[in-house]
Amino acid sequence: MLDSIDPLLNGTKKLSRKPKSTKKGLEKPKKQSSLIQTLSSNSAEIGNKKIEIPKGLEEENNVVFKPNPGPQTAFLAAPEREVLYGGAAGGGKSYALLVDPLRYITHPQFSGLILRHTTEELRELIWKSQELYPKVIPGIVWSERKMQWQHPNGGRLWMSYLDRDDDVLRYQGLSFVYVAFDELNQWNSPFAWNYMRSRLRTAAPDLPVYMRATTNPGNAGHWWVKKMFIDPAPPGQAFWATDIETGETLTYPKGHEKEGQPLFKRRFIPATLRDNPYLYTNGDYEAMLLSLPETQRRQLLYGDWDIAEGAAFPEFNRRLHVVEPYRIPSDWPRFRACDYGYGSWSAVLWFAVAPDESLVVYREMYVTKVLAEDLAVKVLNAEEGEKIRYGVLDSSTWHRRGDTGPSIAERMILKGCKWRPSDRSAGSRISGKNEIHRRLQIDEFTDKPRITFFNTCTNLISQLPLIPLDKNNPEDIDVKYSNDHLYDALRYGVMSRPRSKSLFDFDDDTRQKFVPADSRFGY
Repeated sequence: MLDSIDPLLNGTKKLSRKPKSTKKGLEKPKKQSSLIQTLSSNSAEIGNKKIEIPKGLEEENNVVFKPNPGPQTAFLAAPEREVLYGGAAGGGKSYALLVDPLRYITHPQFSGLILRHTTEELRELIWKSQELYPKVIPGIVWSERKMQWQHPNGGRLWMSYLDRDDDVLRYQGLSFVYVAFDELNQWNSPFAWNYMRSRLRTAAPDLPVYMRATTNPGNAGHWWVKKMFIDPAPPGQAFWATDIETGETLTYPKGHEKEGQPLFKRRFIPATLRDNPYLYTNGDYEAMLLSLPETQRRQLLYGDWDIAEGAAFPEFNRRLHVVEPYRIPSDWPRFRACDYGYGSWSAVLWFAVAPDESLVVYREMYVTKVLAEDLAVKVLNAEEGEKIRYGVLDSSTWHRRGDTGPSIAERMILKGCKWRPSDRSAGSRISGKNEIHRRLQIDEFTDKPRITFFNTCTNLISQLPLIPLDKNNPEDIDVKYSNDHLYDALRYGVMSRPRSKSLFDFDDDTRQKFVPADSRFGY
């Protein structure tokens, strides 16, 4: 087995070496003493031996493939169960995905599968594999009928397509130790990814199971891929797999011997054009990407996941609007805003007002199936020790429905959680959206945005850039969009303090009072 791993790791052994013949047939792969454990982005350990990862695949004395330093190397060395590699175009995703399963293909029990969305897209991947595989693994055989590569030792790698959700039934009853999706965003839901996870199994203790994917931002699956791989943790950082709807860590169920323990880890490894010197050096590909419209340019050149086609708030930029938490001075006024829902979601946001009138969203609460009285208690507990000037709550919660006693708002107020109704006048939705646009813009005087968000407000940060415009009314968001609870809370909050003036409207002495020279803004 090390015959296939070492060339990927240190280049000292060659995949081109033919297996030795024995009386019983081909030489069995050497048994791996332990699974690969990643120590860093460019080193690993097999048994007690520390080695560099990876130096290249060699054909005699010629290097056939050598991973680029950085993200491509990190991807090939990643030990997590599920890993997404990509971001910007030109980062070397396809070749990395083709090389990755070669770590274990000499194992007789290896069975891998690489998927594309359609057969036409699959063909290009097959051509690339036909250029690469025979050079580094003499004796490997491609079967057009089976769409399969087979190693002389017995390892097999299928290359196939999965167009519709019901295409997964073609893999029912099969098992794989390796499943990879090329251009994962082309699948408009996580159904196929989740189903193929059920096909992972292994009986060999030295053969791990894992899933891999590559993609750029955009396309039909942008929203769910972002929720699964991008939002839970900073790029490059491993994290325990979460439920993309609730954000909760996936754990073993009650009654299981591992009850409560997390299931497995995921990781997103971003790459940009700069990480691929073969495409970046002469500048032609970069020039082509720079010529694209803004949305496509930010997605394909910069790997920006916070922008989507038809997004209502293209001004949002994580690098500008998201900040590390800092101590908010006690003299900054604070308030909160809430959109209540029991069957759906309740969203609460806390705001602080800086001396220049910019807003800081420093806390969020996003819960479901919580009664009004219980939500009031949660809110009061969260802000214990703080002075909250006021709270803004969806005005519909003041309505009584039949003979049911106090309204939702009244039940919360009776618990000591004070609120005032949000503005529900005609045009308030449009005015609220416009106010968010103004807040996201960069102030002419401070060169800073008029609203920022602590990076702990993970749900709001992930949802805001994906909120779609109403195609029939571009002045509003799509009213059919269901994930608008945090947006509504944000809208109620900013409309309680509409920013009508720029600092240019004040004289020099007043501006100096608003913009102190210290760094307490936390940027």
